[in-house]
Amino acid sequence: MIHPFRGLTAILYKEFLVVLRDPLTLFFMLFPPIIEMVAFGYALDNDVKHMATVVLDQDQTVESRQVVEHFVNTQTFRVTGIVHSPEELAAKLRRGEAHVGLQIPQDFTRNLHAGHSAHVQVLIDGSSSTIAGSALSTAVAVALRESLAALMTATGRTELPVEVRPQILYNPAMRSPNFFVPGVIGVVLQIATTFATAMSLVRERERGTLEQLLVSPLSRWGLMLGKLFPYLVIASLMASGLYAIMSGVFDVPIVGSKLSLAAATGIYIFCLLSLGLLLSTRAQNQMQALQMSMVFIMPSVFFSGFIFPRETMPAVFWWVGACLPTTYFIELARAIILRGASLSEFGPHLAILTGMGIGLFGLCIARFRQKMG
Repeated sequence: MIHPFRGLTAILYKEFLVVLRDPLTLFFMLFPPIIEMVAFGYALDNDVKHMATVVLDQDQTVESRQVVEHFVNTQTFRVTGIVHSPEELAAKLRRGEAHVGLQIPQDFTRNLHAGHSAHVQVLIDGSSSTIAGSALSTAVAVALRESLAALMTATGRTELPVEVRPQILYNPAMRSPNFFVPGVIGVVLQIATTFATAMSLVRERERGTLEQLLVSPLSRWGLMLGKLFPYLVIASLMASGLYAIMSGVFDVPIVGSKLSLAAATGIYIFCLLSLGLLLSTRAQNQMQALQMSMVFIMPSVFFSGFIFPRETMPAVFWWVGACLPTTYFIELARAIILRGASLSEFGPHLAILTGMGIGLFGLCIARFRQKMG
């Protein structure tokens, strides 16, 4: 009876030697992910602050200047210029020299003292929805706060009739790195691991050594596991380094169990390596392997919930995201890191991720059996 893992030790020894003697492969597996981690961690930020704002103050009173100060004190707006006509204000926005235009009409103070509505026009550049949304919500909040203060002064009340006391859980400071960095780790791991294993069998084919493996006394399981395991070790070390950067550089604490996080990460890496190995069994050269790997990168960024919430996506893209391992890992990582969730609370996610890994690895075995046949 043929042992299912025959030759595993030999192929493990060979693959570790090949990987360790290939500094270029090690470089691209370890160095770019660290750079991408730092770059994405700093670049992805929804906390819009100090937006360039131009002011057209046609009232020129103490009250109008106080309104401008109230907008600036929110730290969302930053006055970068004073204009003297509506045409100049519109030109500044059109040329992109400012994102927000604040126009205070000439009768602002007079209406305010007369008890009428004192209008302030806020012109917002809507070409960037993130900037526009932040500017709009902050402007409305400033107006509401000023209106409530005026009403309370006029009525002599010292307390609001209704007061909402929100409490933000898990990320009280609403820091963008706390949300994005765990997702960045998932995307970076996919890029590094999928590329690495996608090249493995292709490299053997291009060097002419694949035929030697096919006729050697190796079992399919032994060869596939031997090809995969060295990269599993390297990717696990890389993941540990990325988590250290997450905690040390971006100050994102791991609230949940580190053992649970390690287990989820290990299963995710196995799934990605199996995907790369499957691509390697179909590609004829390294360029094809690279192109096939790239097919999974963009969907994993846009449809996994890494940046955009999946609940707002059309059904077809929601299902595309449901077929990606990155989707389940990002949800698991955020739940463990930010909310302190346990693996039992996200059992379905872990089961799907495990099933994907086993299924992809089984397809690798089947594809290799066809080659042997």
